[in-house]
Amino acid sequence: MDSNSVSPMPELAPIAEFDKSPPSPPNEEVPMDDLPPPPTISQAEGKKIKVQRSRSYDSDEHERGACEWCEYALVITLATILLIGVSALTVFWVFFYREGYAWADDIPEKQFNLHPTLMVAGFITFSGFSVLLYRICRCFRRIYVKLLHAIFHALAFPCIVIGFLAVLDYHNKKGINNFYSLHSWIGFVAMGLFGLQYAVGFFSFLLLLICNKGTAGFRASLVPVHAAFGILTFVLGVAACLTGLTEKAIFTLGAERYSGLPDEGVIINAIGVASIAILAVVMYILSRDKFRTAASREHIRVSVDL
Repeated sequence: MDSNSVSPMPELAPIAEFDKSPPSPPNEEVPMDDLPPPPTISQAEGKKIKVQRSRSYDSDEHERGACEWCEYALVITLATILLIGVSALTVFWVFFYREGYAWADDIPEKQFNLHPTLMVAGFITFSGFSVLLYRICRCFRRIYVKLLHAIFHALAFPCIVIGFLAVLDYHNKKGINNFYSLHSWIGFVAMGLFGLQYAVGFFSFLLLLICNKGTAGFRASLVPVHAAFGILTFVLGVAACLTGLTEKAIFTLGAERYSGLPDEGVIINAIGVASIAILAVVMYILSRDKFRTAASREHIRVSVDL
């Protein structure tokens, strides 16, 4: 071949455009034998997790100190003893010093004895328990607490009505004017508020049974008003009992004999002091937000927001 002749270069194929998209992962399944085993949980740790989950259902079940539980148990027990004891002491006073009870025209004094006993039972004992039910029944469902609240009010209602009729009939038989003293004025206002509270509470509970969801907002807006007037009624009831006991002591024993502090005067004063102690303990319990159940705190918070 001639050295000066140049062989032609072969024609190159065009350069293909490369796909710039990331490569797809291979469709290969990893064998289960190659996976690491799941972490093992011991039986003790499993029980601990279950216990922690069971305690988280209610925010009210946080860990409490021993002092707080002792305080709660002490004041609730003290309130219960006082509420029952003041009615028992009133019954003892009537039977031991006032010759018991009766409803007869020839013995009007025994008919009058129904008045202090039933008013103390209605305005203080039953109403006091009704107020404290939302602190005492912490493990009950709210609907059951409402039912117990209504039952205690239902027990207080006939006591107040019969006690009022007993003293009204006694005054008419004796020719004594009605509603002339401070005691009668306070008692009249307390009875009026109690009747209004009972009607509003019954109407709200009736709406709960008829239409729960549709009336939730309206019923929640009634809660703070109903609670405030309930406390006011309880305070006025205690005040009416205190003024009534003072009148009874002065009218029955006489100012001179009462000033000598006879045995019956000591019993009457003890009933009054017990009533004041009940009012103080109940107001202290109501002021302690920690004694309220979590559901009740949330219900009050929702009602205030509404």
